[in-house]
Amino acid sequence: MTFLKRLVPAPLLSASLLALWLALARSTSAGQVIVGLILAIAVPLATASLRPTRVRVRRPLVIVRYILTVGYDVLASNVEVAWGVLAWRWRRPDARFVVIPLDLRDPHGLAALAMVTTVVPGTVWSELALDRSALMLHVWDVGDEERFVARYKARYEKPLREIFE
Repeated sequence: MTFLKRLVPAPLLSASLLALWLALARSTSAGQVIVGLILAIAVPLATASLRPTRVRVRRPLVIVRYILTVGYDVLASNVEVAWGVLAWRWRRPDARFVVIPLDLRDPHGLAALAMVTTVVPGTVWSELALDRSALMLHVWDVGDEERFVARYKARYEKPLREIFE
């Protein structure tokens, strides 16, 4: 293993941490860049044992499409949930737990799926089956459950399978 690979075991994570630090600091001064570089090197080294397996991104261009999809869904869901709260007197939301069978098995993909589910208003990740074959979500307004499950799998799970598996 080369020295550089030992120093920076997760280059994408390091680059992301540096960019995040500089964005949060709102400065690219020499001091902020140095602090950012220290964090970008130290955090992946300190957390290396927490990563279960090495991340292998199979189709990186799908990531861009996925981010745009999630961004759109966050905005649309905010409007839907806000309208549901305002229209509570006239129409109660069909809130309930939904079990979604999973084909995704990659731990990184499942972690991304959990984060995305948490970010999109109206859904809360409730439980993952021990064998990772299904997850239970609490959904603000389900409507047609079969249609919801199919849409969830197509919009969130399928792209993650393309990216990680």
